[in-house]
Amino acid sequence: MIFYCASNIDFALQADAGTLEMTSRHPCYSYEAHHKYARMHLPVAPRCNISCNYCNRKYDCVNESRPGVTSEVLTPEAARDKFLLVRNTIDHLSVVGIAGPGDALANWDNVRRTIELIKEVDREVIFCLSTNGLMLPKYAREIVELGVKHVTVTANCVEAVTGAKIYKHVNYLGRVYKGKAGAEILIKNQQKGIEYLARHGVLVKVNIVMVKGINDERIPEVVRFAKNLGAFITNIMPLVPAPGSVFENFAPTDPAELDRMRDICGQDMRQMRHCKQCRADAIGLLNEDRSLEFSAASKKQDIACGGCGTTRKVAIAPFY
Repeated sequence: MIFYCASNIDFALQADAGTLEMTSRHPCYSYEAHHKYARMHLPVAPRCNISCNYCNRKYDCVNESRPGVTSEVLTPEAARDKFLLVRNTIDHLSVVGIAGPGDALANWDNVRRTIELIKEVDREVIFCLSTNGLMLPKYAREIVELGVKHVTVTANCVEAVTGAKIYKHVNYLGRVYKGKAGAEILIKNQQKGIEYLARHGVLVKVNIVMVKGINDERIPEVVRFAKNLGAFITNIMPLVPAPGSVFENFAPTDPAELDRMRDICGQDMRQMRHCKQCRADAIGLLNEDRSLEFSAASKKQDIACGGCGTTRKVAIAPFY
């Protein structure tokens, strides 16, 4: 089954001037901004409600940068304190993002509390959430009411046959769905959530992981899907084969093929081309991750990294 929105309205054009001004300071939404403005990701969301074949969140390497990697999980209070430390140290910190190590909306109480605490100490910072979109129909209204203006949704396909090859299972409302059944629920909820956010002034970025032989030929459909729902920008990302994942032996996405796909899809809507596939605890400019400077885990225990063999001090996050 393929889900599409009946309308084809560019809701992003309806965003208010304040939101567009924020976007000019958001390094992930603005190419110009990423040279000057810093962001920090707060890892307050350990649980995830879907299982992606390209993901292994238990893997941590100081030399690796990809979504889901972190050296510690913070409480909302610790996240606020860390934000204050970073804000007082790094110039032009404009964005606080919550991108894992699990899914922001699978940990909504922690995420909401973190945003509320930081708002108490800073009314100017821009908040950004990343989600797979499964729980967007439930929480989209609260996201809008909290004043979050930038949300990233990872949507890799628009039909369940492909989704069954990307997602091992979907845990929705206490029940586990596998194969096409799980993919159908996920895609339908992504559609509902993205459209709701766009209609209410939130700028949505849709991330798409390009996996050769799985979804690469269908990516233009995903981009049109995102555009029809009112998304602001799409971000076609290369597959980074994660050790321990189902796709660990897949070839990384060819850069030339990735650029060609971005060119093709750029004819339909704006494309992000400067993504660094950041860690869940990334801090600083997109080209200069300074997360280790601020990691409490560096004071914890020595372990050998499973990926590159180097030894570092880390705290193992309580993944669920």
